[in-house]
Amino acid sequence: DHVSAMAIDKPSFKKVLGSFAAGVTIITTVGEDGTPYGLTATAFTSVSLEPPLVLVCVDKRAESLPHLLSSRRFCVSLLAAGQDDLSNRFARSGGDKFAGVEVHAGSLGVPHLAEALAYLECATTEVIDGGDHTIFVGQVEAGDATDGEPLVYFRGAYRQLISL
Repeated sequence: DHVSAMAIDKPSFKKVLGSFAAGVTIITTVGEDGTPYGLTATAFTSVSLEPPLVLVCVDKRAESLPHLLSSRRFCVSLLAAGQDDLSNRFARSGGDKFAGVEVHAGSLGVPHLAEALAYLECATTEVIDGGDHTIFVGQVEAGDATDGEPLVYFRGAYRQLISL
């Protein structure tokens, strides 16, 4: 039996999506002149273990988008609890987001945040149109993780995990 439903409106859709707790990441890349670019993203997930693939969704208005498209490589830094300020800094447009932030150059020449909980260096394998976002699928070439708790975003606010 087919059940029909009206399309969900934008405010309702955002409310529903906000009910899904997400880890917070900073996606970095480099411009053709080597300038680093970065943005905050919660639309990130693993895709495959063999080969190791992840994806990230980037707003088409993001100033980093053309550089992600041209460089064909990116790094995903997974933020740790307490890194709210870093998340907020990279969520804004303009300014030098990297000022005073310790970064390491990865094997693909893309910076990752030194204080991040974990990072994944990726070579772009696919770019997919996704409405008002561009979806980047990347093959993971390198990565590492440290001990700690993640920065989590839920219903419009940063949250912390509790052990049950």
